[in-house]
Amino acid sequence: MAERRSVEVHLRVSPAERAAWKAKAAAAGLPLSALVRQAMARTQTWTAPAMAAEHERSRQIARVGNNLNQVARWANTHASALDAVRVLNGLRAVERALRALALPAGGDGDAR
Repeated sequence: MAERRSVEVHLRVSPAERAAWKAKAAAAGLPLSALVRQAMARTQTWTAPAMAAEHERSRQIARVGNNLNQVARWANTHASALDAVRVLNGLRAVERALRALALPAGGDGDAR
């Protein structure tokens, strides 16, 4: 048997926020309280060190992506057709690996 919900949580929101939340709950076919419980259950919290590490990871991935774009531009402009094909194939493999690293846990990626 489920634990009885007997504790209330109060928070302040604007009238517009309350209306938007109620509309979302109605669209989902749920009472507002159930929608909020579901949303909170899906929310991931971060510690400051974890958030800093995630920001740094994102910056590093962006830097690698910028470098890959520069290499791809070079290959498209200066390399022979055969060299360009080899470089671009390698870049695609790196891109797939980066996409896998950039996905949030359990996320759906754009498979290419």
